[in-house]
Amino acid sequence: MSKNILPQKIQKIIAGPKKIQVLIEKIGHQILKNHPFLEKVALIGIQTGGAPLTERLKNFLYTKTGTSLLLGYIDITLYRDDWTRISFHPQVKKSEIPFSIEDLIVILVDDVIYTGRTVRAAMDALVDLGRPKKIELAVLVDRGGREFPIEPTFVGLRVKKVGINEYVAVYFKEIHGKDQICLESR
Repeated sequence: MSKNILPQKIQKIIAGPKKIQVLIEKIGHQILKNHPFLEKVALIGIQTGGAPLTERLKNFLYTKTGTSLLLGYIDITLYRDDWTRISFHPQVKKSEIPFSIEDLIVILVDDVIYTGRTVRAAMDALVDLGRPKKIELAVLVDRGGREFPIEPTFVGLRVKKVGINEYVAVYFKEIHGKDQICLESR
């Protein structure tokens, strides 16, 4: 009798906690270069991976400027063009944007950008809430491979060599109990 053995997930650690902090600070400095006074700027994290990154960016920008930015979180589950492929019973998370986005510069924040589909869905969800002055995108990791013409404004790390059967996974201690960026195989 042979057992059906699933292949092990192969993992290569790209960054640990110290490197992740450096990348967050890099993104923060990029934001400050574009918006030195942070006037009318709001950070909105895409649930789930963008949430801890958004909070960390807000804290970094506060320590640098003393300005406490507006902070929100958006769930894009029902805006995705592939949610029925993922599950017929999607897990909808909570969107929390306790302010008007009208005439604000909204910086959408996510952990990884790949195809651009998540960001497109987030923009659709945002414009349902109002008309921001501008939408920019901050990502911890850009792994390339777009299917939509969407490019981040602020990037911590660009990963060039991601194979067809690989993906970039970001683990935050707030969600996963550890801070790591990994290249994993499917």
